[in-house]
Amino acid sequence: MSKKAVWTYRSADDALVRRLEESLGISPVLALILSRLCADEVEAERHLRPQLAHVSDPFAVGGLREAAERLVRAVDRKERIALLGDYDVDGVTSTAALVHVLRKLGAEPAFYVPRRMEEGYGLSNASIDRVLAEAKPDLFVALDCGTNSHAEVQRLRDAGVDVLIIDHHVAKDGPATGCLLVNPRVLDAADAPWQSLCTAGLTFKLIHAILKVLRLSGDSRGTTIVVKDYLDLAALGTIADLVPLRAENRILASHGLKALSDARRPGVRALIAVSGLEPGQTLSSTDISYRIGPRINASGRLADAAIPLKLLLADSHADCQDGAAQLDMLNRERQEIDRKVTEEATSQLEGMLAAPGLVAQGDWHPGVVGIAAGKLCRTFTRPVIVLGREGDIAKGSGRSVLGVNLVEVLQTCHDLLGNYGGHPMAVGVSMPLVNVPEFRRRFAEGVAAKLATQPIAGDITTEVSAWVTPEEVSAQVLDELELLQPFGEGNPEPVFGLKGVVFDRPVQKFGEGDVNFRHTLLLSGGRRLGLLAWRMGSRVPEPGKPIDLAVRLSWNRWQGRKNAQAEVIDWRFSASR
Repeated sequence: MSKKAVWTYRSADDALVRRLEESLGISPVLALILSRLCADEVEAERHLRPQLAHVSDPFAVGGLREAAERLVRAVDRKERIALLGDYDVDGVTSTAALVHVLRKLGAEPAFYVPRRMEEGYGLSNASIDRVLAEAKPDLFVALDCGTNSHAEVQRLRDAGVDVLIIDHHVAKDGPATGCLLVNPRVLDAADAPWQSLCTAGLTFKLIHAILKVLRLSGDSRGTTIVVKDYLDLAALGTIADLVPLRAENRILASHGLKALSDARRPGVRALIAVSGLEPGQTLSSTDISYRIGPRINASGRLADAAIPLKLLLADSHADCQDGAAQLDMLNRERQEIDRKVTEEATSQLEGMLAAPGLVAQGDWHPGVVGIAAGKLCRTFTRPVIVLGREGDIAKGSGRSVLGVNLVEVLQTCHDLLGNYGGHPMAVGVSMPLVNVPEFRRRFAEGVAAKLATQPIAGDITTEVSAWVTPEEVSAQVLDELELLQPFGEGNPEPVFGLKGVVFDRPVQKFGEGDVNFRHTLLLSGGRRLGLLAWRMGSRVPEPGKPIDLAVRLSWNRWQGRKNAQAEVIDWRFSASR
């Protein structure tokens, strides 16, 4: 299927742009970008300068005060506490944070992560078997799972165990009952500022609530523990889980990235080093998404997710070095498996592109198919499910595009499925292998229904945030763009259009096979704008011909110096040529 590049541009509210420029003292360029993200000056100010003081009262979150009081009571009564968190970054960081604070309060909680290949996903009977046999808890805490675990919660209750669930997944058939539940998607208003928090963000607020409960009772532990010490773990889970980086998520991610850069936690310091990042460098959301996060996830996919959990809780330098090295090795193994799965799934799906939703299935490791699903979703610009195999069970993950809620689509196929769950944009799913052909057909029908008969465009679309001239790429604009970070879901990095650019000489190609190119534009006053284009070496502009560029702008910092840089996303011939 051939694709063409389409550039789009949405007009802005000019009056709002002017008000933002005046009230915030910012450039017209930044005001234009903010006008599309925010409804008014107050929201824009909070987006531009996120403050921890704007994080809401934790007691306002449904069930959170009761959850905090139950945990404090368990600690004070020396009850046996067991925690089980999901094996992705969100679950691991949530569990690490809560274990850490409970230890500071004087408890010694047992903690578990599901063994993916043996126990499956989330709160399963197999994982409960292990917890009941080893920990014999009075209080069981499920993190990043449990909302839909009706039978499993009842089993724990029948065994005399109290259950607390901290989760953010959608309830498919009503939430589990007979337990304490914290889940904004179930209990809170749709416009609550904490509505889109992942479990790591909710755990941060739970810790805040625990400290508040202690302070209100006059307990000194409420003032000796500092909630900001858990911002690093909250940011790790928030950014890696791809929740919208708006409202409270943005506050936690912004301040948490600074805490991660400080790397006061020994395990975080070891992870940063093994991920090829410089000690003390300012981390970005990209560093979490593509370097640190995958190393944590690799363990849960291929081995034991308890490895990164123990790493984040470790104090010993030697233990941290060993744990980080294990994660790096597993990530390299994961990358090789992922490459093979992606190639084979791509070949399989190329013959099915008439369908609006795609399902690939093969004898692949179920632990890595989610990464392949994400790549294929971007390649084919439509929802994709990739299924591996365990005996006679097909198990895998799906990724979606804007406008298609995967959880809702799977509900239309629920009679074919074993287990499923997740978020609108990312799901996990399993089914008998014999159901795959029918599921493939019904999934495509479900996607088509969600699109209301409107096909997903196969074109490669680039949304231009603002048209600027190269002369407008000033130091002020580049400094202001850094205020918009961290970028991610709900807060994409802006793409700028540069119109009528003329290269005065051939570009310089580099990389194996000359797959990339770089160039420099000379600006007024001797200023320079460096251009960098990845994987575009086979399609380079000719000198002397006017072109338009779609670029991402930033400072390029190296050895104490900084220079203006534009990463080229696409280029086209100017209409006026």
